[in-house]
Amino acid sequence: MAQNTAVSKPRILALVGGICRDSINRKLFGFFRDAAGKSLEFDEFEIKSLPFYSQDDEENPPSAVVDFKERVKACGGVLIITPEYNRSFPGVLKNALDWGSRPYGQNLWSGKPAGLIGTSPGAVGTFGAQNQLRQVLNFLDLRTMNQPEFYFSFPRELESGKLPRSADDFLKGYVAKFTEWVTRR
Repeated sequence: MAQNTAVSKPRILALVGGICRDSINRKLFGFFRDAAGKSLEFDEFEIKSLPFYSQDDEENPPSAVVDFKERVKACGGVLIITPEYNRSFPGVLKNALDWGSRPYGQNLWSGKPAGLIGTSPGAVGTFGAQNQLRQVLNFLDLRTMNQPEFYFSFPRELESGKLPRSADDFLKGYVAKFTEWVTRR
């Protein structure tokens, strides 16, 4: 009897913390998705659709929260793409992480492999945001990939729809490592 040795590609829940229409982090996610090709399957969730987290709504959550939680449960990994606002990550991203970890004792993030990337116009990219976000992800028990780190200053070329060669090469290397990370058992 022949065994099916085909490995299904992981379904990655993508959370883009830049929610504006022309978000450079949404563009970065597009480059990431293109670089991943067919090695990963993505499920992007629009986190701006989530209401503010309130413990009052835990027993009877709004439909957007129910949908979000189902997608968190179903994913084989998480990719977080964050901008940096005032040396931290956006509140809308924290809100999504809170909904996925509540009610107490029902943390849906626990044990999920995760990657963290971001870009900003500033000289240090999203270093500050990612540094703070890693503390939260660690507490939520996400298995966040530590190396390589991925943050860079927003290159002008993103506006024209292409990355500089050096950034494109780095992105492809990160995608390969991330794919390896989320497929480990």
